[in-house]
Amino acid sequence: MKRFAGLLIFCLLLMSMSLTACDKESDSTIYPSVSPTEVAKDEDNDEATITETPNKNVINVFSQTDEVPNMLNKYKELNPDFPYEIKMVTFATVDGDFHVFLDEFLKRGGESIPDIYCVESSRVPKYSKDSDSKYAIPYKELGIDVDNLIIEADIAQYVIDMGTNPEGEIVSLAHRGTGGAFIYRRSIAKNVWGTDDPEVIKDKIGPGWDKFFEAADELRDKGYGIVSGDGDIWHSIFNSAEKPWIVDGKLYIDPKREAFLDYAKLLKDNGYSNNTKDWTEEWYADMEGKGEKEIFGFFGPSWFINYIMMSNYGSNKIGEGTYGDWAVCEPPEGFFWGGTWIYVNKDSRHKEAIAEIIKWLTLDSSESGLQYKWANGLLKIFGNDKFEAVASGTVMNKSVGELDFIGNQNIFDVFGKAAKLANGNVLTQYDDFINSLWREQVREYVEGNKTRDQAIEDFKETVKDRLDIPID
Repeated sequence: MKRFAGLLIFCLLLMSMSLTACDKESDSTIYPSVSPTEVAKDEDNDEATITETPNKNVINVFSQTDEVPNMLNKYKELNPDFPYEIKMVTFATVDGDFHVFLDEFLKRGGESIPDIYCVESSRVPKYSKDSDSKYAIPYKELGIDVDNLIIEADIAQYVIDMGTNPEGEIVSLAHRGTGGAFIYRRSIAKNVWGTDDPEVIKDKIGPGWDKFFEAADELRDKGYGIVSGDGDIWHSIFNSAEKPWIVDGKLYIDPKREAFLDYAKLLKDNGYSNNTKDWTEEWYADMEGKGEKEIFGFFGPSWFINYIMMSNYGSNKIGEGTYGDWAVCEPPEGFFWGGTWIYVNKDSRHKEAIAEIIKWLTLDSSESGLQYKWANGLLKIFGNDKFEAVASGTVMNKSVGELDFIGNQNIFDVFGKAAKLANGNVLTQYDDFINSLWREQVREYVEGNKTRDQAIEDFKETVKDRLDIPID
């Protein structure tokens, strides 16, 4: 049950993982008590019937999860004179239906227009740079002093790049910090290298994958795996590419992503891992130290520690299971994984009021802003609030994110640096699907079912057939 709960939390967060990675299906769930519309399914044709409930004093917020809506409820609580009612449409789903629903409302306009809409990272390119960027108003046009506030808040470049439209204007920013680090076992580090110091370990595993595999050799000689399976290194490799999957309208395989074939095979053939698949029982067992061989580390942002690893530690006391035996350091290659970007509809009638909300969520680095309260566990809106990395480097520099699970290390020191290494210019709206196809073919090659060349050719043909994207 513990592992299922961890997986369920992750699915609801809908971070920028492959939509097929959970191997779960979920129906869209609309919470009518907070929805600006009444939506019902017609059992005969499965079409949504939508009844509009216009209200000129309402700000409609569309979000795939209840995270941002809960934060906006907190904003109302902190600002009792705020003269608008905030109505929410939230979905708990991993099948993508939210975006179909959002797109319908963006196109139709009217009283039930999405004034604010929240988009998970894997879909951000569509709403920032591609077909649906036309609906978003630049933050500057809301009267926000974006340029100066970004500098003041020290927002990581990947966050800015993801939310910049084709005209070079910022139309969305994230509130959560999703720069990724390497999360490793202290006891294993001490056994192999005599220290668990993050400043030493980061130089053992990187920078670069050559050093990572040198470390894997040393760990294997002591009976350990460096990671659980090839999925653990994928997000870092995917996000560190220099070009996206689609360049000039054609499929492009960046050399760094192609190298994943070789790295995945090295992990299996050389005994550097337990050859697990991510989001499986075996993968979770490795977090508890109960796999075939003990595993040194995993890759992920701070939410990965809070919502995935801490659900699979084997205990809740330091010294029991792997609880307290973890530390974080900078990864071999910079990456980010997940996050929610927040947009404002250009046709909203409430831009002045919404500007204050947007600033509070994404750019306010003061102690009264959302990000400081969240980083320091002061919101108390998600039950057991945890210290978590935010988009503002300024906030993290003046906050202390000490988790006993991480041996009371201040995680903000590392995640603040990690955010600076991430690249926000290599994503497309098709990445979830293309990533799943690529990883399927990599697995076929690693397991010896296909040659390297055949795996690449089959990947190209499948992308061409399924997405009608030309190949060279």
